[in-house]
Amino acid sequence: QVQLVESGGGLVQPGGSLRLSCAASGFTLDNYAIGWFRQGPGKGREAVSAISSSGGSTYYDDSVKGRFNIFKNNAKNTVYLQMNGLSPDDTDVYYCAAVPSPYPNNWFVASHEYDYWGQGTQVTVSS
Repeated sequence: QVQLVESGGGLVQPGGSLRLSCAASGFTLDNYAIGWFRQGPGKGREAVSAISSSGGSTYYDDSVKGRFNIFKNNAKNTVYLQMNGLSPDDTDVYYCAAVPSPYPNNWFVASHEYDYWGQGTQVTVSS
């Protein structure tokens, strides 16, 4: 059974950091591109960051560029999103998603391109 489980969300003060984890089971991440999305109340799901199946190519939305870092640990079958310099604007539910990809350096930013989704983890940035 294919499953993605996010963890690492929580409450953090402005300027703080969090590391989100996306652990995969039922498949190996080596052949999957992964995306991190966020969604606020009444808003659509937007891509924050994405990584290719090889891990060699990454994407960051302009709003997080220079603050967030996405990376894969294939040994742990987990993808991480390191979030630094957090602001209240980053408050949202964060989701990871996976899609099988034969293209080692392609990433994807449209939610409809992904096949599997985690349950989401809440990130709240507030003083």
